[in-house]
This record gives sequence, C-alpha cells and structure tokens, in this order.
Amino acid sequence: MEAVAVAEKKSSMWPRIAYACGTFGHDVFYAMLATYFMIFVTSNLFSSNNPSRDAYMIGVVTTIIMVLRVAELFIDPFMGNIIDKTKTRWGRFKPWVIVGAFVAAITLAALFTDFGGLTVTNPTLYLILFAIVYFIMDVFYSAKDVAIWSMIPALSFDSHEREITATVARIGSVFGGQLVTIMVMPIVLYFSVNQNGGAGDPQGWFAFACIGGGIATLGAIILGIGTKEQESALRENKVETSFKDVFKVLAKNDQLLWIACAYLILGLGQNIVNNFNLYYFIYVIGDATKFSILGIINVVIGLMAVALFPVLTTKFSRRKLFFSSLAIMTAALILYAVSGTNVWMALVAAGLFNLPQPLIFLVVLMTITDSVEYGQLKLGHRDEAVCLCVRPLVDKLSGAITGGIVGLTAVWVGMTGGATAADITAGGLLKFQLIMFAIPVLLLVIAAFVYRGKVTLTEEEHARIVEELEEKWEDMNK
Repeated sequence: MEAVAVAEKKSSMWPRIAYACGTFGHDVFYAMLATYFMIFVTSNLFSSNNPSRDAYMIGVVTTIIMVLRVAELFIDPFMGNIIDKTKTRWGRFKPWVIVGAFVAAITLAALFTDFGGLTVTNPTLYLILFAIVYFIMDVFYSAKDVAIWSMIPALSFDSHEREITATVARIGSVFGGQLVTIMVMPIVLYFSVNQNGGAGDPQGWFAFACIGGGIATLGAIILGIGTKEQESALRENKVETSFKDVFKVLAKNDQLLWIACAYLILGLGQNIVNNFNLYYFIYVIGDATKFSILGIINVVIGLMAVALFPVLTTKFSRRKLFFSSLAIMTAALILYAVSGTNVWMALVAAGLFNLPQPLIFLVVLMTITDSVEYGQLKLGHRDEAVCLCVRPLVDKLSGAITGGIVGLTAVWVGMTGGATAADITAGGLLKFQLIMFAIPVLLLVIAAFVYRGKVTLTEEEHARIVEELEEKWEDMNK
C-alpha cells in the first residue's frame, strides 16, 4: 500500500509542477500587461517636445484600452462556451493555453513599440493599428486565461484537492508576477540607451516585453506537455449550452455573480495600489532602483502566504481568511500613506499590502470553482469554462477601469514623459495620494460588506452539493 501511495504522489507531483510552470508564465504576462504597459505608455511611448500633444495621445490610448477591454467583457462568456465545447486528443483546454500564449506574446511585444515611428509621423494610423493589435492580443490572452484556470475543476471534484492544486498553481503565478517586479527596471535600464530619469527608453521596454513574452510562451508549452485532464461522468453534458443561453447560465448562478461582484470591487482597490507602486518609487521617492527590492519582498512573502493556504483552510474557513486579509490590506494602506519619501517604510507597507493578495485570490478562485457544481445542480448542466471565465472577466474589467484611472491620473498630476520627482508639485502629490490610498480603502470596505451579506457558498455547502450531484446526475442528465 505504501508503494502505491508513493507512486500516486509522484504521478500527481509532475503534472502540478507543469501546471505551475504554466501559471508562472501566465502571471509574468499579466503583470506586463496590467501594470507595466501603462507605465511604458505614459513615460516612453509619447515623449515629443509638445507636452499637450503627448497628454492628448496618452488620453486617447488610455480610452481605447478601456473601451476595448469593456467591450470584450461580452466576448469572454462566449469564449468560455467555445472552450467548453472543444474536443481534441490533447484535451479541452491545453490547445487554447498554448496558442493563446504564442499569439498574445507576439502582439504584446508589438504594442511595446511606436510601430516604426507612427506616433509622430502618422498618429491617426498609429491609433488605428494600436486598437487592432491590442484587440487581437486581448482576445488570445483572454482565451488562455479562461482555459488555464478552468482546468482546476477538470482535475478534481474534491474541494481540498482543488485547494492543493490551486495552491501549487498560485505559487507559480505569484513567483511569476513578482519576478516581473524584480526584473522590470534592471532589464529596462540595461537595454536602454537613455536612462530617462530612471524610467528607461523604448528600446529597453521592448526588450523587457520580448523576454517576458518568451517566458510566458515557454510556460504554456510545459503545461501542455505535462498535464492531463481527468475523465468523469459528471463532466459530461447530454445537451451542450447554446450561445444564446450563455448569459442565462451566468445570470442564474447567484453565488457566482456575488463572489464576482465582491472580487471586482476589491480588485479595483487592489489594482490601483499595485499599478501605482512603481509611480510612487519614480515620482515620489525619486529612486526607481529600489523598486526591485519590493519584488524580492513580495516573492518571499507571497510564496509563504500561498504555501500556507491549504494549512490555513484546515484551521479557518475561507470567509475568515477573506476578512482577515482585507483587514491587513487596510492597515498596510494607512502605513503606506504616511510613509512619504521613507523608502523602507514604503517597502514594508507595500509588502504588507501584497501579503494577503494571494490568499484572497485563492479564496475567490475556489469559490468560483465550487460554483461550477452549484450551477450544475441548480441548472441541470455543467459549464466549467463559462463559470471560470468570470474570474478573468472581472480581472479584465478591473484592469480596464484601473488602467484608465492610472493613465488619466498620471496626466492629471504631471507624471508623464521625462518628468522626475522634483517636477511633481505639492498639489499634484496630494491628488496622487488621494487616488492611490483613500479610494482603495473605501473599496476594500465595500467589498467586505458585499461578501459578508451575499456569498453563502461555503466548503461544507459545496461538499453537500457534490454528494447530491453524484446521486442524481444520471437522472438529471437524461
């Protein structure tokens, strides 16, 4: 028996490592897109001798991104439906992960350029091409995002087993996301001809995009080679969900919608702070080189937090973890707001703010994953990717809104072009701090109230639902 147990442990270890390699690369890409692309746009893409024109172009690009990402919210559920219907010898999800990674990496690298100087020679053509390329990149990135996280309910029906799988995956994604924080400025500055006040030049940012895209694609290939979906009668539908019923599936799964609502509000506050961190080190502290230290801090504490998640869930409910995490993040924001130009206080506060984020992600991911069976019992058919697409859909909406806030705020307070910390006025600094700290605190409080009042899908309730499904599924699916 011991030999069998050891063999089973080994057989499950390598697929989890391969899966973690995929999520590692995936979050490298996500950090590049969600956080650092907008920094490139505001600090490097438009830096002519006409500040008003540059501000106008930044505003237009920011608006294009917001419009495209919001428009794609209506595409993602259908993408999930297409993925649910995919049948290949490699499985349902892996083809979308690999192809999505490859196309997204190429198009994002192109976005980290001015398309051969079109920003100056033909701004209108640049904006048209930018919109087309960004749309292609976002569609394929979304397909990969939905597919990679939709694999979790395809690997196990047990909540605890899902937590272990998600934990290993999240270790990979935390390491990937925070590695970008460590490597972004050293890579950008190493490949830059002009240091540009510590913000680097377009050549440096393009090199960063190519390296990050390559890492993301390699991770997707490793995932494709090393993982395999499990077959189960509970994963089979006699009647597939039609396109016209996709939004009906989402609308009738109330627990899915409420956890998504709480996550959206929370994500807005979280992303505002995360996206402004580098701005804070460049334009408030005045030393972008110290930002890499934050990446190291976040890797260490992030991996610790994720590794402890399975242990914490045996001692505390997901609800308690959620509220405790919000309390820590709120305290961190207060400390961050009073840190001023004190580098080490800012690093401690930013690290403390990051500490609970992987835990919250896993709580939300597990609740959304469990909502697959909740909806299956309630509606009579299973929609894995349609349900799991909600998490990246919410991330996309949050990223679109946050990107708009970041871009417009940067213009509003003067953090654009070749500006340095010395150029930021006291009034501009106050506006920046209100956006970066006061608004996120308010959003965290609202998210706590929504979660407390509306999310009722606990671990115990999910176990009861799975047990009932196992007894009734064959009859329900006739």
